[in-house]
Formats: sequence, structure tokens, C-alpha cells
Amino acid sequence: MSDLFQAAGLGAEVARPLADRLRPKVLAEVVGQDHLVGPDGVLSRMLETRSLGSLILWGPPGTGKTTVARLLASATDLHFEQISAIFSGVADLKKVFEQARARRLTGKATLLFVDEIHRFNRAQQDSFLPVMEDGTVTLVGATTENPSFELNAALLSRARVLVFKALDAEAIARLLARAEEIEGKALPLTEEARFALVNMADGDGRAALTLTEEVWRAARPGEVFDVAGLAEVVQRRAPIYDKSEDGHYNLISALHKSVRGSDPDAALYYLARMLDAGESPLFLARRIVRMAVEDVGNADPQALVVTNAAKEAYDFLGSPEGELALAQAVVYLATAPKSNAVYKAFSAAKRAAKEGGSLMPPKTILNAPTKLMKGEGYGAGYRYDHDEPDAFSGQNYFPDAIGRQSFYHPVERGFEREIRKRMDYWARLRAERGEA
Repeated sequence: MSDLFQAAGLGAEVARPLADRLRPKVLAEVVGQDHLVGPDGVLSRMLETRSLGSLILWGPPGTGKTTVARLLASATDLHFEQISAIFSGVADLKKVFEQARARRLTGKATLLFVDEIHRFNRAQQDSFLPVMEDGTVTLVGATTENPSFELNAALLSRARVLVFKALDAEAIARLLARAEEIEGKALPLTEEARFALVNMADGDGRAALTLTEEVWRAARPGEVFDVAGLAEVVQRRAPIYDKSEDGHYNLISALHKSVRGSDPDAALYYLARMLDAGESPLFLARRIVRMAVEDVGNADPQALVVTNAAKEAYDFLGSPEGELALAQAVVYLATAPKSNAVYKAFSAAKRAAKEGGSLMPPKTILNAPTKLMKGEGYGAGYRYDHDEPDAFSGQNYFPDAIGRQSFYHPVERGFEREIRKRMDYWARLRAERGEA
């Protein structure tokens, strides 16, 4: 068999995927994550002490999480052990932990890399805690989902979360140049097609290199692909605008303002244009959820439910079927009553929080778990709202130094009309009871 490969000019090195052959050998070669691996990056500073704590690497696919985990193990002289939460269960974890304990007795520590760590259930995540605490393993977990929602608080308290960014056009371009250097040949693409390939990768370095391999495999001697030819050989739609420049921002702005302006037809038009241009549907789903909380808010509390459900539906169905769920959500938002009252209230609350960040809440609403705290007046005078007339005490919850503040002003539209009635009613009760 080896003779056949040699005759065809295909050695073992060529058989390895391009993404594997381009895998960085040192952290400095990792592209697109300068905030982590650059000269002043978080990981660079950490490795200067050759001391590594447990980490959660959070970011989109193809941004270098696995590669960085391997390089961290090498840089700190740790044994690298990798498992995937998709294919591993409790028995696999126990085996890995036992091997790490045995290895530790020989003086060799273990870096345990867990891909898709958010796939483990709560009990499985808890199983990491003892081996993290006693130093049996240094855990490095990778996830594409928000750790705050998907990982146990106990696990997060023992690990530092590092955010990986989707690769920008410059980082993808550097990967393509490195691939050409290793292959010793240029990509058979026009400048426009090369630009289109960068956008097709959608911030995923592994996807960019896979597309690059497909182009080289498809090209006949002397053949150069234009944008249409590239789309044909890789079987992907070529973006019709630069997602990092004006076209991207102009269309997402037009979509958002059409929703805000209660024009479902215009909103559908811009949604269709962006999908046809090859825009990431999950990027659109995130922006649609943002529209729900920024422009509809509590005027229709179901808006957030509907948009989150649309995102989940797209995850489940994929393209093109899942695109209809995004369209449904866009129409729902465009036809919903509008309010940015929560958006404005939260902005005002954040400004106030910065100004009064060190102010202590009133002692009346603080618990007094010790005699000392009780003697200091903690909890004294607190009135349990459920025991009060109308289940409302009207007491002040703001720091005494600033008194009651007013941030949230519901509009007279949709469900917020009902919220305003409640707030006006409570304001009257405060005034009657002298708590205003």
C-alpha cells in the first residue's frame, strides 16, 4: 500500500488534513486571539510563571480552543488527556481520573481537556470538583455555549473563563497565506473569489482550511476560479456583500429599524437579503432576540419567548427549513407593541450603580444570621410583604444615602399599560402610608 501512495506522490504527510498540518506549534502562531496569546495576552502572562489553573475556553467553532489546550499542556509540561462530553459517560470519567491519580504518583500532572463540556449534565460536571480541588487534574473545558447558563456555579467558581473570538477577515487571510506557504503553491482564485472564500468561512479557521483543500482538489492545471466558480466547486453560496464592512452593517441596521418601525414587509425583505447573502442565521437569531428585549420589552413579554424559540427551532431544523422560524419571529416583533422602557431603565440603573457602587443596602432588608449582626441592626424593622395589606409594604430598598430612585417608566402600549397601572397603584399606597 505504501508503494502505491509513493507512486501517486501521496505520502503520510499529504494524507493529513490541511488544518492538522497547519496546527500551531507555539502559542504565538495562534491567529485571531491576540487578547489571549499576544505579548500582553492573558495566557502569555500566565505561562510566564509556568503556572496554570483550570480554564473554560468559550467561543465559536474553529477558533483554536483545542489547539490552545494542547499548547498549554506542552508549555507547562503536563500530560495532555482529551475527552469529548458527547461520547463520554461516568465510567469514562472515572477511568480518566484513576489514570490521572496514578500518573500523579509518578510525578506527572495531567491537563484534562474536555471538548463540548456543556454537554455533561449537572451530576457529571460535579464529578470534576474533587479532582480539580486536590490537583489530580488541571481542567480545561471547551464550549460554544455561554458558560454562565450551561455550567454549574461550583465548577465555574473553580475555573477562569477565557473568551475566544470568531476569526476576523485578517486572521483568515493569514491562515490562507500560511497554507499557501506550506503547500508551496498559490490558491487558484481571483482576488474577488479569495475574498468570498474568507467570508464563506464565517470566522471559522478550520472551515477556511477545509474550503481551501476543496479548492485545490477541484482545480485543474492552470485553472483559476472566479466567485461563481468557487461557489460551484465548494457548493456554498458566495456572500454578495462583505460581512465585515458596510453591506453587513447597513442591512442589519435596516432589518432592526424595520422591526422597530413596525413594518413586517420591509423586515422580511432585509431578512431574506441577508440570508441570501450567506449571512450566518445564528448571527441573525441573536440580533432578533436583541430586538425583542430592546424594542418590544414588556409591551409584549412573549416576544422574548418567541425569539428564543425561533433560535432553538433553527438549531433543530438547520437551513433552509429553520429560516422560516426566523421569519416568523421577525414578523411577530414587527407587529408587536413597542417599548424601550426597560432598555432605558437599565441604562439609567447602570449609571446610578457606577456612581453609588460602594453604598450599602439599608440594614432593614439585610439578613442577620449572627447575634453580632442582629445587634448591629441588620434586619431590624423589616416588614414581610406577604403579611402586609395588599401584600405590599412600600418600604425603601435603595441605599439610605440616595433614597428611592425611578428608572422604569412603562409606556401606554401593550402589556406595559397593565404594568403602569400596578406601579401607579403601588405609588399611591406608598404615599398613603408615608413611604414615598
